[in-house]
Amino acid sequence: MQLEIMPRKKRLPAGRAPLLLLLCQLVRALDVPLDLVQPPTITQQSPKDYIIDPRENIVIQCEAKGKPPPSFSWTRNGTHFDIEKDPLVTMKPGSGTLTINIMSEGKAETYEGVYQCTARNERGAAISNNIVVRPSRSPLWTKEKLEPITLRNGQSLILPCRPPLGLPPPIIFWMDNSFQRLPQSERVSQGLNGDLYFSNVLPEDTREDYICYARFNHTQTIQQKQPISVKVISAKSNRERPPTFLTPEGNASHKEELRGNVLSLECIAEGLPTPIIYWIKEDGTLPINRTFYKNFKKTLQIIQVSEADSGNYQCIAKNPLGAIYHTISVTVKAAPYWIMAPQNLVLSPGEDGRLICRANGNPKPRISWLSNGVPIEIAPDDPSRNIDGDTIIFSNVQERSSAVYQCNASNEYGYLLANAFVNVLAEPPRILTSANTLYQVITDRPALLDCAFFGSPLPTVEWFKGAKGSALREDIYVLHENGTLEIPVAQKDSTGTYTCVARNKLGMAKNEVQLEIKDATRIIKQPEYAVVQRGGTVSFECKVKHDHTLIPTITWLKDSGELPNDGRFTVDKDHLVVADVWDDDGGTYTCVANTTLDNVSASAVLSVVDVPNPPFDLELTDQLDKSVQLSWTPGNDNNSPITKFIIEYEDAMHESGLWHHQTEVSGMQTTAQLKLSPYVNYSFRVMAVNSLGRSLPSEASEQYLTKAAEPDTNPTAVEGLGSEPDNLVITWKPLNGFESNGPGLQYKVSWRQKDGDDEWTSVVVANVSKYIVSGTPTFVPYLIKVQALNDVGFAPEPAVVMGHSGEDLPMVAPGNVRVNVVNSTLAEVHWDPVPLKSIRGHLQGYRIYYWKAQSSSKRNRRHIEKKILTFQGSKTHGMLPGLEPFSHYTLNVRVVNGKGEGPASPDRVFNTPEGVPSAPSSLKIVNPTLDSLTLEWDPPSRPNGILTEYTLKYQPINSTHELGPLVDLKIPANKTRWTLKNLNFSTRYKFYFYAQTAAGSGSQITEEAVTNVDEGKMAGIPPPDVGAGKAMASRQVDIATQGWFIGLMCAVALLILILLIVCFIRRNKGGKYPVKEKEDAHADPEIQPMKEDDGTFGEYSDAEDHKPLKKGSRTPSDRTVKKEDSDDSLVDYGEGVNGQFNEDGSFIGQYSGKKEKEPAEGNESSEAPSPVNAMNSFV
Repeated sequence: MQLEIMPRKKRLPAGRAPLLLLLCQLVRALDVPLDLVQPPTITQQSPKDYIIDPRENIVIQCEAKGKPPPSFSWTRNGTHFDIEKDPLVTMKPGSGTLTINIMSEGKAETYEGVYQCTARNERGAAISNNIVVRPSRSPLWTKEKLEPITLRNGQSLILPCRPPLGLPPPIIFWMDNSFQRLPQSERVSQGLNGDLYFSNVLPEDTREDYICYARFNHTQTIQQKQPISVKVISAKSNRERPPTFLTPEGNASHKEELRGNVLSLECIAEGLPTPIIYWIKEDGTLPINRTFYKNFKKTLQIIQVSEADSGNYQCIAKNPLGAIYHTISVTVKAAPYWIMAPQNLVLSPGEDGRLICRANGNPKPRISWLSNGVPIEIAPDDPSRNIDGDTIIFSNVQERSSAVYQCNASNEYGYLLANAFVNVLAEPPRILTSANTLYQVITDRPALLDCAFFGSPLPTVEWFKGAKGSALREDIYVLHENGTLEIPVAQKDSTGTYTCVARNKLGMAKNEVQLEIKDATRIIKQPEYAVVQRGGTVSFECKVKHDHTLIPTITWLKDSGELPNDGRFTVDKDHLVVADVWDDDGGTYTCVANTTLDNVSASAVLSVVDVPNPPFDLELTDQLDKSVQLSWTPGNDNNSPITKFIIEYEDAMHESGLWHHQTEVSGMQTTAQLKLSPYVNYSFRVMAVNSLGRSLPSEASEQYLTKAAEPDTNPTAVEGLGSEPDNLVITWKPLNGFESNGPGLQYKVSWRQKDGDDEWTSVVVANVSKYIVSGTPTFVPYLIKVQALNDVGFAPEPAVVMGHSGEDLPMVAPGNVRVNVVNSTLAEVHWDPVPLKSIRGHLQGYRIYYWKAQSSSKRNRRHIEKKILTFQGSKTHGMLPGLEPFSHYTLNVRVVNGKGEGPASPDRVFNTPEGVPSAPSSLKIVNPTLDSLTLEWDPPSRPNGILTEYTLKYQPINSTHELGPLVDLKIPANKTRWTLKNLNFSTRYKFYFYAQTAAGSGSQITEEAVTNVDEGKMAGIPPPDVGAGKAMASRQVDIATQGWFIGLMCAVALLILILLIVCFIRRNKGGKYPVKEKEDAHADPEIQPMKEDDGTFGEYSDAEDHKPLKKGSRTPSDRTVKKEDSDDSLVDYGEGVNGQFNEDGSFIGQYSGKKEKEPAEGNESSEAPSPVNAMNSFV
């Protein structure tokens, strides 16, 4: 029987590979139980190359286990080391570890040597590696006198270090007397041997304290070399030269390295300018993930080097004058390394087995075997053992075959030593896993149920689920060689009791374990990516769902570490809140939910953004007369890319403290070519812009004063206008200091008449923007120019503009004024234009003054009101709208220029024809009787002509609000009162009343009234109160004292109350009279329906804004109805001085003067309805 701990080969999904690796490790770590007899096994030992600190006691470790417990012995330099004879050496009880007490007395060097430990019991002997014990050394530098080094600027230099040989080798670095590291660069660097190399020296390399230090880490000491003095002499001219190598020498060299070490290749070159180093591998590429460059690319490092890295490596040193090459041939050797180390064997009597020891190396290692520490060639013979190179084959072993075998693989670069025992035992199975172990597993994850066992022969293991379950099959489960049962995907129904049974020919053992399946912990609300401006607040949410039997803990991490210990970070149940966010808060925030069985996490990135930091390091280069190059270094963009840079300038000479926009450049640029103006003391500043806004300005650049030059431009906005009839005022917009281009800014003002042959008249002025030329003719065109000049010279020839001398009032009035009356409110006026020379200025237009003749009574009350219309340009006709019909008008026309109006034309008189009148001013209905009503009215306030007659139309309204037949009545124009007879008693009538002229009918006015109640039908009841006029019954009987009358009145009062309630309900519904259709049917075809506010009778409505039909009289207390008159006047077009009309008479301006307003017209009003009237309306 062979107990060889090897995992069974099974095909598993890739996701289970880490799990299998873990199982393999567990399998290999299984040991024979310590209560069983077994050979020794070395468990701990000191390293092969053991460098000790000579100031401390020497401790050489050797620990082992076995049954019975092993005894220990040592050899030193190949011979037995008698510990008892050396009082300074003690061995730890129950252990082989040696302690050499050199702190009390003795020296470490005395115990330097090769030590080997042997652990032995009745079953065999195990040995340790050969442990080479050496004390560390940190010797001093040998004293030497160093001469100062003097050389010319540009020469190469090597400062030797040559540190003392130490154990282990020291770490080398260069510093000065102040213990400050010397700066290194592509030009100056330290080689692998510790020397300091200068590709070329500069004057700043001069110093007296170049000191090489050696640090011995093992003893924590630092040794220093004597300071080296270097003086660099400045040469007038440094001759440039191509590169040459300082190290290594020649064109080729060889390098050997051991497998697994770090390969370091070095090339350092001198030259002027400083050469740059490049590396390539001939016939291959450098390994990407294992290649690193050090020392400014002068050193190439490849980690974990292997035989595949052997080959030729080439370094190239290059500068503008040439390039040189050096080839390093690399050979990778290998100390022995394991392919298969021998493993312990546990066999039962009569079984077969084998020990395999396979190793590789360069050169190939030699394999040798030992038995219990003795070369197998001279070890006691064992008939069950047969040696076949790197394998020992065992057949039909017996208990005496137990031993410890050592395999040694060695070559010239090192050796490997492994112990493996053969233990022959006969043992029934035993379960090593604790009984009734509870396993808890998350659903959908693998479940591993342990069944560690031991037995010899090797037991077979089976698993069962439940009390009466059958053996679990491998098509669903995975049965591992070490007894572990794997459920690849555990589900809820996997919960239960599992039994492990181990059997061999000597017996059986079993063990039960419990499995519980838990719900997985999930993050159902993950934190989300956030972008927050500096100073803001951000909140991350993390909601977790978990198995109810597990208690999760929520932990927040920042960049995989703990949250900062800062009060700005607040954590509650589901949220992490960061207040007053600043730059360092940016990063990855992770929510971790942990239970005893699983953990889940979710992360979100916080980007802290803000406006950019200001640019810095502004520098001016390429300084020319009219341009300069500005460069800068961008500030931090604060996680929002810079989109552009804004450049501003300050002119310290002319406008100190005032910054102006110069230009903008892309956010990718860090330089800008700026155009400059002469004679400006420039300073520049730069601002960066990103999506959040603009940075603060940078510090101002150095000042740059440009040279003076003649002006580039002349004044703008040059004009020539006279303020008086005999002058010419020349004005211009002066140049600012920035545009002056030099000191002594002045202006040359020149002028001459446009139509004359005069020469230019010029004058030079300064510090003004106006010049007045006196004694000019009135309104004469002039040519004008204004030229800038300074102490350097004149600006380019200026442009010539035209102006005019001062204007005067026009001398001539428009002639041949004609008036054509279009209709009663509109007239057209024509006139002849005045001669251009008589205008004496710029023609503004023509202005018409017109007014209406007033009656003697009105003339006494106020002055004549004149209205004005202005027609711009050279028009010779215009329309006068808004005239009053049947009126007498007067007008005149005047020409207008920039100075004012000319004389008026002779007055022209015209009359407007008649128009339709306005509505009668009022309408009263008085003295109602049983069959008659009397109407009184006032004539229209604006008759607009001679009244010819009045028209009265009326019709009854019955109890259902239907309109009766319409009666048409003509009334002479001189009447103001009219009585209608033969009307029906107790009947409501509606009246329509309007006046007429020869031009037609005017606006109407309407009213309603009710005739009195018949006394025979309503004996003793007072007649209704209709407005201010009360119709009293002619016959009355005093029955107020009669009892029956009092009861009747109470019933009538109750009926009236009910009717009032019904009436008000109908009013509030806003409905219209149901007789509307009948009114339309009976309306007079000559009268068109008009809106209520114009006195219409076409439609009834109980909405208040449409004057509802009341249940009583709708007339005011004085029975008067006033109606607003139509006002076709210029008020409809607006008022003002500069009223203007188009040629067709449409309004384009405003009137002058204020028109007197007409008296305000009152709206119709009515009394509150009386109970009797309300009753009458329902009769």
